[in-house]
Amino acid sequence: MNKGIFALAMGTFSLGITEFMMMGILSALAADLGVSISEAGHLISFYALGVCVGAPVLLFARKMQLKTILVVLASLIAFGNALAAFAPGYLTLCAARFISGLPHGAFFGVGAIVARQLAAPGKTVSAVAFMISGMTVATIAGVPVGTFIAENVSWRWSFGIVAVSGLATAIAILALIPLLPRLPDRGFRGQFAFMKTMPPWLIFGGVILGQTGLYCWYSYIDPQMLYVAHFDASDLSAIMVLAGGGMFIGNLVSGSLADRYKPSWVSAWVMGAGIVVLALFYITGSHKIAALLLMMAGTASLFGSGSPLQSSIVGYSKGGELLGGACIQIAYNAGNAFAAWIGGQVIAAGHGYAATSLAGIPFVAAGCGLLIILYRKYEKQS
Repeated sequence: MNKGIFALAMGTFSLGITEFMMMGILSALAADLGVSISEAGHLISFYALGVCVGAPVLLFARKMQLKTILVVLASLIAFGNALAAFAPGYLTLCAARFISGLPHGAFFGVGAIVARQLAAPGKTVSAVAFMISGMTVATIAGVPVGTFIAENVSWRWSFGIVAVSGLATAIAILALIPLLPRLPDRGFRGQFAFMKTMPPWLIFGGVILGQTGLYCWYSYIDPQMLYVAHFDASDLSAIMVLAGGGMFIGNLVSGSLADRYKPSWVSAWVMGAGIVVLALFYITGSHKIAALLLMMAGTASLFGSGSPLQSSIVGYSKGGELLGGACIQIAYNAGNAFAAWIGGQVIAAGHGYAATSLAGIPFVAAGCGLLIILYRKYEKQS
């Protein structure tokens, strides 16, 4: 695998800790700040909102070297998490989470383009999957370590470690990624031309609906494991390792399959499996073994559709690759923000933590349907 793609994976590793560590430290952070778990869940939404705001800024960076853009984004990862580490209170931490989210979508958007350019022939989706695997490795190693530190030392140290990781990513990008040709500049309006076609909208819709449904459940996996499956707080670090294992397997397997089959078809099957997982989790989530197995299957589904669609959108957004790659991350994180709010409303209404999985099923089913339409109408015969 190209060393430059490894540098990209370092960036998604840092972003993975930043995004997913919050699920493992939600209870500890809420107790320390004196807010409810539902209020602490808003920190997930603020990060997602930062993603949605930061990604479109790429339109103004279209004339820059791709390598330069990546260095700036990695530096912003370091700054946002350093600010979170020193946040004096809840509102400041909300602002820090928003800033931390700003580089997320843009990094994935630019990173997917760079990974495809560095990939061997016929391995473009696998290259994007390897880049995204940094995020899944973060859930296996980085998030559990961050959770352990938050439980035993302080959540501030957890964010500090991510800041150092972001700085290391900037250095790795400078050292390992060559200067690549600038993308053709078709003007500001030309960046939007691909949006006149239907396939990108089917991808965006499938992503936002599928992510909303699965994330409605996963946003509150910490209290579900504590209060539904009745694990001890000391078990959370190990549980996060298993969750990350599911993400890692789902991402790499689907990426490999999408090099052989149509990305929309692979993603639709992976997303459809998530419907079964959510239903079973509601029924059997109170049993520890079942909860763990279903959590791994659920996180595999959560990440399994990512690399095929992240790579696919670049192909469907000719002339606006930066915008297309960033917009799919807007879709993912808009779904995350909406999902955290829906899950919080379900919990606040007194339906219990397990009910968040039921609330997500209709959204996943709708997202799966849009990807099937994409496959049957635009990709099946090609």
